[in-house]
Amino acid sequence: MKFNEFPQAVVNENVDWSIREITNVIKRYGPRESGNENCLAAQKHIKKEMDTFCDETGFEGYQMNPKAFLHFTKTVSVATFLAIVVCMLLTFLGVFENVGKFDFFLPQIIVGAVVICSLFVAGMQLTLYKPFCDIFYKKKDANNFYAKRAPRGEVKKRIVICGHVDAAYEWRHTRYSTKKVHLMFPLMALTIGSMILSAVIAILSIVAAFADMGAFGDFMTDYSFLIHGITALAMVTLFFYVDFKTIAPGANDNLTGTYAAVSALRMLDMAGIELENTEVVALITDGEEAGLKGTKAWAKAHKEEYVNSDVKTAVLCVDTLADEGYLNVYSKDMNSLVKNDKAFSEFVLEAGKEAGAEDMKMASVFMGASDAAAFSQAGITATTLAAMDPAPAYYYHNSRDNYDILNPEVIKKGFNTVIATILKFDEE
Repeated sequence: MKFNEFPQAVVNENVDWSIREITNVIKRYGPRESGNENCLAAQKHIKKEMDTFCDETGFEGYQMNPKAFLHFTKTVSVATFLAIVVCMLLTFLGVFENVGKFDFFLPQIIVGAVVICSLFVAGMQLTLYKPFCDIFYKKKDANNFYAKRAPRGEVKKRIVICGHVDAAYEWRHTRYSTKKVHLMFPLMALTIGSMILSAVIAILSIVAAFADMGAFGDFMTDYSFLIHGITALAMVTLFFYVDFKTIAPGANDNLTGTYAAVSALRMLDMAGIELENTEVVALITDGEEAGLKGTKAWAKAHKEEYVNSDVKTAVLCVDTLADEGYLNVYSKDMNSLVKNDKAFSEFVLEAGKEAGAEDMKMASVFMGASDAAAFSQAGITATTLAAMDPAPAYYYHNSRDNYDILNPEVIKKGFNTVIATILKFDEE
C-alpha cells in the first residue's frame, strides 16, 4: 500500500487517542524519572493496550542510575568554585608567600588543574555521552519495552519505531526562560567559556613564572584571579542548572514519540494492513534522559540481530512532536559529532514529503543527543524524526512540558511521516 491510499480517518483517530493517552499517563502515573517505578507502570499500561494488536510484547531489563549522567554538574561546580575562592583567600592572606616563583604560582596550578579536570568530566559526560561517572553511583533496575507485528510472509526486513517514556529533570535555565527570552545558551556559554578562559589563564600564568612575557606576563599574574572570579560566579549558575527534585511531565518530550511508536502498530491494525515481508517493532525505551542508557543497552543486546543477520533493519527514533515548522529528520546527532545513517535519513525525508510535510529538511542535533545516536554508534542503521524549536523550546526539560500544550497538527504530521516510512520501507 502507498501512503496516499492509507485512510486519514485512522490517523486522525490515533492522534486524538494519543493525546488522551498522554494526558492519562501523566495524571495517572506521575513523574517518570529514568528507571523509576512510574516508567515501568507506564510501559505496562502501554503493553496492555498493545497486547490486543501485536504478535509479541515483552520487557528487557538492564541497570543504570538516573543521576549518574547530570549529577556531575553539582560536583564540578562546587570543586571549581572552592578551588578558586579558597586559593584566592589564602593568597591574599599570605599563605602562599615564597612558595614557588611568585605568590600566585601554586594557586594557579591548583585552579588550573581543577578547572581542566572539570572540563574533562563535562566533555566526557555531556559532549561524548560516555558513562564516565557511572562507577560512583549505585545501579538500579530499568526496562525497555518492545512490541512486534509480524508480516504475512517471511521476515526479510525490520523497521523499529523508537520513543522513550522517561522524562527529564527540570533544567532551571529553560524553566526561567520565556518564548522570547532564552537563557540556556547565554548561561551555558558563560559557564563553558569562563572555564576554558580560566584554564588558559592559569597555564599562561604558570608559564610567565619561567619565561619573560613582559607586560603580558605581568597582566597574567596581576589580574588572573579577577578572571577566575568570573568563573567562580559562573559555577553558581551551573550548580543550580539541574533541579533533581523536579521531573518534567514530558508530554512532548517524549510521550509524543512514545505514542508515535505505539500508534504506528495500532494504525496498521486499524487499517487492516498486513505488510508483505516487513516486521514492525515498537520500542519504548527508558533512560534516554539519563544519557541514552536504555538505547545503549538495547543496541548492545541486539547488534548481532540488527547488523549481521539477513534481515535488513532500520530504526526510526521519534523525539518531541511539538513545534510547527520544525519537523525535520536529524542526520547528525550527539552535539553534531555522530552521523546517523545518511541513506535512511534521506529515505525518511522523502517519505515525509510524500506524506505532505513539504517543508521538512535535514537537521542536526547540535546540543544534546537522541536515541538514534546510540544506535548509530553501535553500527545500526538509524535516524531521528523530531519537531522542536532548537532555541531551545520554552517547555524543554521543564514543568511547562505538560499535556495542555500538545499540538495535534504537528503530532499528525509526525504520525503521517512514520506510517509513510513504514509503508515505503516495506514496498521498497
